Formats: sequence, structure tokens, C-alpha cells
Amino acid sequence: MSKYKLIKEEAFEANMQLPKLGLVLFTFGNASAADRDLGVFAIKPSGVPYQNLRAEDMVVMDFDGQLIEGELRPSSDTKTHAALYKEMNQIAGVAHTHSTYATAWAQANLDIPILGTTHADHLTHDIPCAPPMSDDSIAGDYENNTAYQIIDYLKLQGLDYREVEMILVGNHAPFSWGPTAQQAVYNSAICEACAQMAYLTMQINPKAERLKESLVRKHYERKHGNDAYYGQGS
Repeated sequence: MSKYKLIKEEAFEANMQLPKLGLVLFTFGNASAADRDLGVFAIKPSGVPYQNLRAEDMVVMDFDGQLIEGELRPSSDTKTHAALYKEMNQIAGVAHTHSTYATAWAQANLDIPILGTTHADHLTHDIPCAPPMSDDSIAGDYENNTAYQIIDYLKLQGLDYREVEMILVGNHAPFSWGPTAQQAVYNSAICEACAQMAYLTMQINPKAERLKESLVRKHYERKHGNDAYYGQGS
């Protein structure tokens, strides 16, 4: 049995969740799962329809984007995933989609504002939108530079990737990550839900105000704070 079997299965399951959750059409998305001890990640092969995908098709890469195991060409976004793993050393899952509402906010080059408690249950900030990439970055090592567009913008805004696990790239689409591939996919779904709710809210009331700080803190802390009481604990 390949020592990469478990992460290939984890990556496969994460990818199969994307169409089930309505986050991708056709092959417009990808997810990966990393094994930090082995220094590798498994990712969807490029352009393979989800209905034809198998766990053994997942392609194993190292964090420098070098092929370790696999017969198929990896996702065209592989270098983005590799750089995110390399720079964000506490994540083990990455997901990228072109989900409708989150992508619309990205195309509008706007952060997704924190308007309600659903958003605050997951993060205390607007979901950031990094600016569109420069012509030089696009013409250069595009996929690798996409990762650094994300990383550099989070640093510029003073945001911790362990707390803000999702971002939009201007004129492109959302990316998310987490301590597992499953969590990365979950964060993709949350990003899309918040994007849709924010869009509908602004249609109903274009003057809707951001959630007040007391509610932001209450909802975030009851799930993630030192005295969190949501759920059944560990």
C-alpha cells in the first residue's frame, strides 16, 4: 500500500464534496490535503470531471510543487496550493472554487462585509478581497504568484491565516484553507453562504450596517474563545 493512500483518499473526499455542496460547476475547482510529516500534499488532477474521479487519481506533490507520485497532470492551481502550504505552516487543506456569489464579490473587487451573526460565527472580519494581480505577476509565475497575492495581502491587513481562513482574489475567485481538507471545504461553503447572504441583504437594504462589535465578539467567542460553549466539546 502506498504511504500516500490516506492523503489521496482525504483529497478525493474533499474534492467530491465541492460539487455536492454546489460550490463548483464542471471542473471549476480543486481541493488538496497535506501530510505535514511526509512534506507532501495530494491534489485533484487537472480537468478530470468529478464523476470520473477516483481516489487513486489524486496526484501527490511536495511543497515546492514537484511531482512525487501520480500518472496524471495535477491541477493547474497546484503551485498556488504548494506555496500556501509552504508559507502557512499550520494548515493541511486548501480549497479553491468559483462559487457563484463569492466569485461575484471577487469580480466586484469588494470585501464581503460582516453583516450578521452567521458570518461572525466563523470570523470577526469582513472576508477580505485581495486586489487584482499586477501585469508582471500575471505574466510571471502566475499560479505561484497567486498564492503570494493572498499571503502578502493578509500580512498587509494584519490578518492571521489561522483566524481568517478564506479570501477572495480580485477578478478571480475565493480560496480557503484549514487544518484539514475537510475544514478547507467547509470554509469554502461558509464563504459562499456569507457572500450570498451579504448580497441579498444589500439588495433588501443598501444602507444595512455592519454587525455591531458586541454581537461579533459574542458569536465568535462562544464558538472559538477560551470559554467556548457551542457544541459538545472535545
